[in-house]
Amino acid sequence: MAYEHPLAYVLGLEGIALLRAFAGEHDRRFVEARIAEIRQMLADDAFEGVDVEHLSTVDGYGIWSTTYDDPGNPAFDFDEEIVRAVAGTSPPGVALDAACGTGRVAAMLADCGHRVIGVDSSADMLAHAETRLPQAAFRLGELQQLPVETGSVDMVVCSLALTHVPDLAPVFDEFARVLRPGGHLVIADVHPEQVARSRIPAIRRADGTAGRVRSHHHRTGDYVRAGVAAGFSIRSCDEPVTVSPLRARTADPGPWEFWPWSLDLLAPEAAQAANRGVPSMILWHWQSSDHGAE
Repeated sequence: MAYEHPLAYVLGLEGIALLRAFAGEHDRRFVEARIAEIRQMLADDAFEGVDVEHLSTVDGYGIWSTTYDDPGNPAFDFDEEIVRAVAGTSPPGVALDAACGTGRVAAMLADCGHRVIGVDSSADMLAHAETRLPQAAFRLGELQQLPVETGSVDMVVCSLALTHVPDLAPVFDEFARVLRPGGHLVIADVHPEQVARSRIPAIRRADGTAGRVRSHHHRTGDYVRAGVAAGFSIRSCDEPVTVSPLRARTADPGPWEFWPWSLDLLAPEAAQAANRGVPSMILWHWQSSDHGAE
């Protein structure tokens, strides 16, 4: 059980901002303003924290499945371009959407002319995927033990899922197993820096209590080591950054469902400084090392 207190998050932002100032990114006025703001927040603290249970992917996505496709998930803005770029320039074949969820990416792969297999650990998410794309073959299974034959797919796409696995190595090994030689692998994940800052969507359980899907902070190098060890070479790695304008300060942390994003407004200048240049996502294109002619 985690305990999320607004000040814990905001003081963390203030600390990051001050460290960046210490490294030379900001001047005396900025530093003095941050210290004064911290003192004021500590003196005026009237916030209440929330106990939050970290849920398994099956439990968490089972709850989230009914609203997962609703507008507003910013991560959806990033993965479509790389998925379509790779899938749209590859000869039509068999594409695996690993951790397919509601079939959003599977539909992109089908649009690009591929025959699609989708695997997910949540039966609730799969039910939505089957409605969205009835011509695809959807299967219940785990990333660490995919219900897919060895060497049977030409492409694997895994979007917004690997932050939920504790160890990347077994998953990359499975991707390598199911891919044919020269197969392509596309991975899109929330950036490690964002995971470290608890930018993980909130879920209300049936009894109204707070929950988040259990997530893990994998460094960029962790992906590299797992991918290379499984026999992949890196074709590209992108880390897109979202630039947010400075917004007006508020004293209201907002409903828990909007934490931690709404908490940035408790100290917007510190939040902007702490978040400047921090990537939103990490987007990978890999290929089997034994790919022969390009």
